Amino acid sequence: MRVRVAALVAALLAGFGVAQAEEAFVTNQLSDDLTVVDLATSRPLATIAIGGKPAGVAVSVDGRFAYVTSPDSKALTVIDAAARQVIGRVTVGGGPLGVAAAADGSVVYVADWYAAAIRVVDPRAQRIVASIAVGASPSGLALTPDGRLLLSADRDDDSVSIINTATRERRAVIKVGTRPFGVTVDADGRRAYTANVGSNDVSVIDIAAQREIGRVRVGLRPYAVALAQGRGFVTDQYDGTVSVFDLASLAPIKRITVGDYPEGIAATADAQRIVVANWESNTLSIIDAVKLVVVDEIKVGNGPRAFGAFLRR
Repeated sequence: MRVRVAALVAALLAGFGVAQAEEAFVTNQLSDDLTVVDLATSRPLATIAIGGKPAGVAVSVDGRFAYVTSPDSKALTVIDAAARQVIGRVTVGGGPLGVAAAADGSVVYVADWYAAAIRVVDPRAQRIVASIAVGASPSGLALTPDGRLLLSADRDDDSVSIINTATRERRAVIKVGTRPFGVTVDADGRRAYTANVGSNDVSVIDIAAQREIGRVRVGLRPYAVALAQGRGFVTDQYDGTVSVFDLASLAPIKRITVGDYPEGIAATADAQRIVVANWESNTLSIIDAVKLVVVDEIKVGNGPRAFGAFLRR
């Protein structure tokens, strides 16, 4: 009888659309796999073999799929996020790194580091449908919330490309700091932030005006940026810290010590926690975004990068 009641309650909750706990889909480059972590329990749920030194990852907006880039095998892997299974692979060539998925699931954008291009992939047909020329060594990718614009951090051109996703044409090039790597767009689609590996700072971009409007000094070798609580959070690879700054004033707030060589970073949907992948510690650090302290550490695979939108909401 208790089993039936529990099943009925579960069904009712599902019917009312109660959200499940968020999960982290963490690419582990050195162990050639991906770890799925339940962020409510701080427990790894599954390990999925990927191959090809996986680096970039993007979970679809609806949470159904995860897309992973593997530079060594020149491939994009498609994962059924609920079943924890690989359901397809697309050879994209070159050096696939950053990845972003359209909200409607129709296309996935893959940055080809060696070809100075963005590959547009149809994940259902599992084929490339277009290529878009950008600057040298494109790395991080980010879409505006309305899906109309795609931003590419072109590392070796010290610039960000803005692409019209309808026409698949580059409409602007914005000069930023030295060697931009990760790029993040805010929830309003007004500003973007690049972590500039070479100049140890973050560029603030006004997307509509198509220009850089500010710089924030951070730690050594910044990798990526997350946004929460009116603050920017930046992984400083060489310092083993996360730099925090105020989004309104751009003033620095604090440096938080995390694991060794932090790379991927993301904010939870409720903006209460920041999740950081530490490459050399093989861990995730969980930061309280309000109190600005580390509150948990979770073991994952070997060489976690989690470069991209790696949280399943």
